Amino acid sequence: MEADSYQKMPYIAKILENIREVIKWDAAQKQPLILKINEAFIFKIARQALLYPDSVYLMSIAGESASGKTTLVTNTVKACIKRNTEDYYTVICCDDYYKDASKQLKEAGNYEALFASGFSFDTPDAVDLELMKEHLISLKEGKTVYAPKYDFITCESVKNSIEKKPARIILNEGLYALNEELRDIVDVKIYVYTPFEIIKERWFARAATRGKVGKAATMQFHDVNQTAFRYIRPTMEIADIVINGLTTKEYIREVSNMLIRAVTNRQNKINI
Repeated sequence: MEADSYQKMPYIAKILENIREVIKWDAAQKQPLILKINEAFIFKIARQALLYPDSVYLMSIAGESASGKTTLVTNTVKACIKRNTEDYYTVICCDDYYKDASKQLKEAGNYEALFASGFSFDTPDAVDLELMKEHLISLKEGKTVYAPKYDFITCESVKNSIEKKPARIILNEGLYALNEELRDIVDVKIYVYTPFEIIKERWFARAATRGKVGKAATMQFHDVNQTAFRYIRPTMEIADIVINGLTTKEYIREVSNMLIRAVTNRQNKINI
């Protein structure tokens, strides 16, 4: 394989050049998508794409609550769909793996009382990371899994609810997608960064749709901010790519398309 790798170095160099052109173009925009990217990671992906074209990639996208993780994944998927086969991508969401807390909510009577008791939805213990890791490994091994389904209003988790099929690209997004329990199986580590005031505005708007308003919402957001400082923000340091959570959906799709072309177009310069 080393001899084959040497022979293909010119093509690897072309992929690298294409990726760097996209990054350079993006950096010149008023609101770039890519805030930071690891140079060694770029080479690794270019080499992997050429030497092992059938590789499965687990891409984990983390960031604070309401930072824009789901928006990034949704619009990256839309870019993938343009060249889609059925097994091109699958999405695993941390939100689906919240542990059932319906009993605790019923016993407390309401969210305000639940939070006053010290209960938190915003620590790694609230998510079944062990089950999620099992499912991610199974998907990488080509096996179908059945993810649980979580209701954010009743806090009920229903196991084996959502069929997830194996794919070339596995997108795992959520607060703890880069948690230390999962990092050893991740191929591409992505962190979505968004300024605090924007996160706060988005978070309260979304909380209202999940039945959390008034004091209950304020109490949970305080917890969200404290736990983010401890568990989530530090993962930005180990990310291969840091993404801007303020970019538009359209721009995410545009740059995602460019990067896909950059990796798949081995011989020719991409058109930007």
